[in-house]
Amino acid sequence: MEPTENNETTTKSSSVQVISRAATILRVLKEYPLGLSLGQIAKKVNLARSTVQRIVYALEEEKFIVQSSTGSGFRLGHGLAILGSSVHFDLREDLHPYIQQLSIEIDETVDLAILDSGKAYFIDQITASHRLQAVSKVGTSFPLYCTANGKAILSTMSTDQINQTLPGKLDKFTSNTITSKTKLLEEIDLIKNTGIAYDREEHSIGICAIGTAIQDPQGNVAAISIPLPTFRFYGNEGRLIDALLNTCAQIKSHYTY
Repeated sequence: MEPTENNETTTKSSSVQVISRAATILRVLKEYPLGLSLGQIAKKVNLARSTVQRIVYALEEEKFIVQSSTGSGFRLGHGLAILGSSVHFDLREDLHPYIQQLSIEIDETVDLAILDSGKAYFIDQITASHRLQAVSKVGTSFPLYCTANGKAILSTMSTDQINQTLPGKLDKFTSNTITSKTKLLEEIDLIKNTGIAYDREEHSIGICAIGTAIQDPQGNVAAISIPLPTFRFYGNEGRLIDALLNTCAQIKSHYTY
């Protein structure tokens, strides 16, 4: 029997619905790196648990979802890494000219980072010419709660998402590290209002930084930050902030062109 047009339309519609639901589940798990149970996922996507279970198990077969380390839920899997690296490459390519120009303007190092496995992961960097400079390394990760780029990324999340993303204990790197989640959430609320995050020697003594978050049309979040030695930071915050926000405005204009 030849398939009818109505049958083909129904099949296509059903396939699109499954893909849409799978994408929704992946987006939810993106915000909860520690993982969620099937019941929690079902509640957040407003679907029956049995429906979520079928989709999750299919995604698990493709390694797009894996069981969390506790074994009580699911989180994003390494099968997404190849796909994700392509997205990160596009984001890096888009933003590279802007952070390069910013670095030239302020004569300081500029970093570009994304959220990866609950940390700020560096995907690009423009290094300044100073003999004494703050330099991280592309491909390395730093904690979110004590870095300017990390706090900027956290400022794009809800309180619930922040609590899910942060580790249970905030380790102390320096005497300035904020280890109270209550105080950290208060600072993040301020960042949401001002758009600027600070690292005042909270991760490394002698190094300060400012950062802000930027989002592309697909919803991918990145953080642009300016790290520099403490003696060049204090007294220059206003100039650095103006340059950083101006760069972000240019990026937003580029994305809305």
